[in-house]
Amino acid sequence: MLNNIGLPGILLIAVVVLVLFGRGKISSLMGEVGKGITSFKKGINEGAKELEEDAAEAAKDVTPETDKDKA
Repeated sequence: MLNNIGLPGILLIAVVVLVLFGRGKISSLMGEVGKGITSFKKGINEGAKELEEDAAEAAKDVTPETDKDKA
């Protein structure tokens, strides 16, 4: 259904949104969307870094528990 919109349809929708909300409101909304995307990327990177650190720490000591007691 949405695959038949095309460029004229998208432009019409953009003009209607601009008329309804105004330039200032759309500008502030896009700023908030940008902040949200940046925050999401930062969270993804921090999560990946945390997983890598956990994997590295788990890989440090591979001595079996029974052998640890003997040392």
